Amino acid sequence: MAIARAERLVNLVLCLLSTRQYLTAERIRAIVPGYHEAPTDEAFFRMFERDKSELRDLGVPLEVGRQSNAEGAEDGYRIARRDYELGDIDLEPDEAAAVALAARLWDSPQLTGAVHGALIKLRAAGVDVDQDAPAAVEPKVRANEPAFPPLLQAVQAGQAVTFGYRKPPPGGQNQRTVEPWGVVAWRGKWYLVGWDRERGDTRCFRLSRVVGQVKAVGKPGAFTVPEGTDLMSLIARTQADPHQTAPARIWVAKDRAQGVRRHAKVVEERDGGDVVEIDLKFPDSAAKWLAGFGPDVVVLEPEVLAKSVRDRLQGALEGAR
Repeated sequence: MAIARAERLVNLVLCLLSTRQYLTAERIRAIVPGYHEAPTDEAFFRMFERDKSELRDLGVPLEVGRQSNAEGAEDGYRIARRDYELGDIDLEPDEAAAVALAARLWDSPQLTGAVHGALIKLRAAGVDVDQDAPAAVEPKVRANEPAFPPLLQAVQAGQAVTFGYRKPPPGGQNQRTVEPWGVVAWRGKWYLVGWDRERGDTRCFRLSRVVGQVKAVGKPGAFTVPEGTDLMSLIARTQADPHQTAPARIWVAKDRAQGVRRHAKVVEERDGGDVVEIDLKFPDSAAKWLAGFGPDVVVLEPEVLAKSVRDRLQGALEGAR
């Protein structure tokens, strides 16, 4: 499987930060994941030159030198930690929260495994690894869902995916095909946000409910994320807080659903029925109650409650077939 350029650059930085020696290009080629994919020496050196140039453009202090005790040695490379590390940074609360969210990714076994593998290769090659150097990121929250790595890769590649998805009871399970826009954490859980091709709309999927293998479909780069998309806002609008009181606007058929009407206030007449407002202390469990009224009740707001009711009705319909 090809290693993305960004991942290769990260591997290169980790490699050069973890050694006090100057590493030659050939040793770097043997140690850093991603360079082994170069089919020829010429292709490797072109790739390595581009990577060095990009690191310098990013402000990474790449040192060039030779081992002092080696005669006729080739030029080697390293990154001096004293020049690379940042000083004290004063972040605003929202900026610190964004950094903390990004840091959670590094506790994924798939990402930390690559780091440990690179360090093992360094030691095996006889490179003096600085074992006392502090970790760049302290892991806090794990991303253990099996769907996490393939979905993150699909987001980076801009490639659609298909997977089985288990809905909340009694929704059952069905197959979804999604153009993935991003994988984000919300209230301790990981979600995929993207365009659901079957539904023809934006959808959020909890990774813990993905069933079976995630498979890529179509070609990479087949879609682009709409400009101005705010993934966290999409998650917030579709995921309810089970302990929050939420006012709801509901259409109720005329002279029907008296159980709803007893707790609600009529605000207008519309389409042969009434639009009512009702305060729901537990919106998630209310979805089951409202779905029991069938076509006599249509949730207008909030969208998260309307979606939950629709999913339950669709699940009941599919189960009856």
